[in-house]
Amino acid sequence: MQPTAHVDTFARDHLPPESQWPVLLLDNADVAYPERVNCAAQLLDETIERGYGGRPAIWSEVDGNAHATTYAQLRELVDRSAHVLVEDMGLQPGNRVLLRGPNTLQMAVALLATLKAGLVAVPTMPLLRAKELKQIIDKARVGAALCDVRLTEELARCMNPEDEFFCADLKQVCYFHDDAPESLESLAAVKPAGFRACDTAGDDVCLIAFTSGTTGTPKGCLHFHRDVLAMCDLFPRHVLKPAADDVFCGTPPLAFTFGLGGLLCFPLRVGASTVLIEKLTPALLLQTIERFRASVVFTAPTFYRQMAPLVPDADISSLRKTVSAGEALPQGTRDLWREATGIEMIDGIGGTEMIHIFVSSAGGDVRPGSIGRAVPGYVVQALDDALQPVPPGVTGNLAVRGPTGCRYLADERQLTFVRDGWNLPGDAVSIDADGYVFYQARADDMIVSSGYNIAGPEVETVLMQHPAVAECGVTGVPDEVRGQVVKAFVVLRPGFKGDEAMVAELQTFVKSAVAAYKYPRLVAFIDALPRTETGKLRRSLLKTL
Repeated sequence: MQPTAHVDTFARDHLPPESQWPVLLLDNADVAYPERVNCAAQLLDETIERGYGGRPAIWSEVDGNAHATTYAQLRELVDRSAHVLVEDMGLQPGNRVLLRGPNTLQMAVALLATLKAGLVAVPTMPLLRAKELKQIIDKARVGAALCDVRLTEELARCMNPEDEFFCADLKQVCYFHDDAPESLESLAAVKPAGFRACDTAGDDVCLIAFTSGTTGTPKGCLHFHRDVLAMCDLFPRHVLKPAADDVFCGTPPLAFTFGLGGLLCFPLRVGASTVLIEKLTPALLLQTIERFRASVVFTAPTFYRQMAPLVPDADISSLRKTVSAGEALPQGTRDLWREATGIEMIDGIGGTEMIHIFVSSAGGDVRPGSIGRAVPGYVVQALDDALQPVPPGVTGNLAVRGPTGCRYLADERQLTFVRDGWNLPGDAVSIDADGYVFYQARADDMIVSSGYNIAGPEVETVLMQHPAVAECGVTGVPDEVRGQVVKAFVVLRPGFKGDEAMVAELQTFVKSAVAAYKYPRLVAFIDALPRTETGKLRRSLLKTL
């Protein structure tokens, strides 16, 4: 590793030992970056140097009107904000910064300023509550936060010494989307318009992206500046193939690496523009495509299925490419979308541990029923439990190697995800003789609903806190619209009635404790849970009840 620019070396100090890293395939011209590189400077300064300064970078909706922020204007906002981070907040390279906000210009500015100043971004979804934020803040030893002022409530609990979710490490918060004197915008307005990017090493950590495992305990994925650039220079370059005149839009939050890439980094890398809208429904996404003449869309299969019947009422003639990821794409949804639009979906498998998509195909390379082939720069195999390749067409465990890979923050689960140099995402697949990957199922108990990863045990933990619940088991069941939905099997305590009122009460209870997307859409009341002789819950049997 190169000498770090970080003064606070926590992130590098808590990388797993290099012996536990996956094999990294770096002998590739696509990812041949300088030893010293700052990804935000590459995405902004270098793009402007190529002549794109006057072009729209980010489209927003302001008072009902479309508003364009050019590349030059975006860099000025980012640079002024970086001065606030360093001068007003006193942050030093390597400090972790929690980022909270929906998909807005302000959130993008906060994120890019954090990276440019050599800080480590820890993005979080707006839906997360204090309990979940505390897990992340404590794990990453986060000392500062940039937060949309409309999301004050949950973060304020983490700052309150009297609250059960108080975080001792979190010392300061600067709010944005606010006109108060101490807001990020107000402080930045009086700062110089230029900021010299921190001279970070390509392998300095710039991002801790949190995901949830089957235990519900967050896992922090450590990514380098070079990983962010590799994300931009592999799947987009070889499969998506965007151009400077493209307009991106979609639904994934910038806190997800799927959204960070597809709605911010990918367009900035090629001088294109992106549309950031806070809340989108299928109908509103179609209106956004029409209004901004969007040409590239990123969203989950659920949205494509719901948008398809609405297409005849919208002008989406500008649309060229549609990317689906986050959950398995049913062939029926692919067919429905193609029939409605004439566009062949670009499907993909990615993951927070890998930072973005590593299996995909587009256009004439699409094979029915398959997700695609390894993105150039990556190698994929189907392995048995002894990590030996299985024959073509035989189901095995998906294994991947490439220039990016899993490095968990101080987490023993590193030894499970990375074995023998392979990243093992936990997907069961078959791969044909031509290298096409056919998805079979999740190999673990993760529930994937509308693109969100939901850990059943986490929902169980919340339900068990309700006074009516004696026992419960949570699993995912197939759903035509969402892929899977969360279903809770509940054993009630004596004296409680399993009726619709109790279903609604339990659902509300879960929503009040964790992010709303995790609540059980289905609740069944049963007399006893299926268990092994040792008392372990037999989750596979829940799905048969």
